[in-house]
Amino acid sequence: MIALLLAGSCLIAADDAKPSINVFFDGYFSWNAIRPKDWVNLLRAYDVSDRSFSLNQAGAVVELAPDVAAKRPYGYRLDLMFGQATDTLQGSLANENRPQIYRNVFQAYGTYVVPVGKGLTVDFGKWASALGPEGNYTKDQINYSRSYFFNYLPFYHMGFRTTYALNDRVSAAYWLVNGANQTEDFNGFKSQLAQVVVKPGKALTWTVNYYAGREQREGDGRMHVLDTYAFWSPTGKLTLGGEFDFVVNRVVRTGSPQRVTGGAAYLRYQLTPRLYYGQRYTRLNDLGGMFSGTVQKLNDVTSTVGFRPSEGFEARVEYRRDFSDTAYFARRQAGLFSKHQDTFTLGLLWWFGGKTGSW
Repeated sequence: MIALLLAGSCLIAADDAKPSINVFFDGYFSWNAIRPKDWVNLLRAYDVSDRSFSLNQAGAVVELAPDVAAKRPYGYRLDLMFGQATDTLQGSLANENRPQIYRNVFQAYGTYVVPVGKGLTVDFGKWASALGPEGNYTKDQINYSRSYFFNYLPFYHMGFRTTYALNDRVSAAYWLVNGANQTEDFNGFKSQLAQVVVKPGKALTWTVNYYAGREQREGDGRMHVLDTYAFWSPTGKLTLGGEFDFVVNRVVRTGSPQRVTGGAAYLRYQLTPRLYYGQRYTRLNDLGGMFSGTVQKLNDVTSTVGFRPSEGFEARVEYRRDFSDTAYFARRQAGLFSKHQDTFTLGLLWWFGGKTGSW
């Protein structure tokens, strides 16, 4: 961390640019009513521990955005992270050849704006995936916990990313990457993503993503992801959102496909300047057991109340019910399973730095 801050200071001295240096802490306590096996909340990306004071994330973000008007067409970003979320996002030999090298680097990329038309933005490095509307930093999410699709879809990619604004309402992007959650390529096959973002007005944003690649170490099969989501803010207090996903994967090209389908609905309402309410419903049809290891139809209903007394601190209280059409959730007693699990969570968030808006 000290080295990171010193590096940022050196960059400031070198070209008078002023990168934002930001730090954050995200912790929680979760209580699961079914007393799960091994004290683990199943199917959770981040709030994985039952009845334990837990460190979800702590880290730092350093960013210098390009400024073409100031004749500085380049920029960079570095996100370091530590805690339980680090283990969720990265560290498995299933998706990394050398996980220890990249474990704490969530994002690291450089940016250059090529002077073509209105400016073609090119990034090279590692960045958070745009598949699915939910992101890494809890302070920017409607709920404390993440949906099944955040947990299932890729967390990050490594490679080239290009973005071009066709006009004030439509932008397009193309990615050429190693794969899903692959900082280093392990099969010599590059994956691709095509994206279109449409903003018909200030209150509505619609994103469409199509991703294709070979995501297993062996076999010549392909994975295809159609992912789309939209958010509408008809008033300054109310935000509505929806997501749809269709995923098909084959280990070998002539093999039987495995599919995951479903979507999510979101609502956020600002009750007072400091208090808000968030609601989510998710349905994931795990038709091939790709997500959970079991063929089942999963649902989550999540209600969150957030209190932000000032910028830089927020407390969240959340109730979430996961339920399935099969007895999937393991209880503490050997051999006992439940079709549902109910959790109550208190999340506490702190952040500080010069970066405004979403991280």
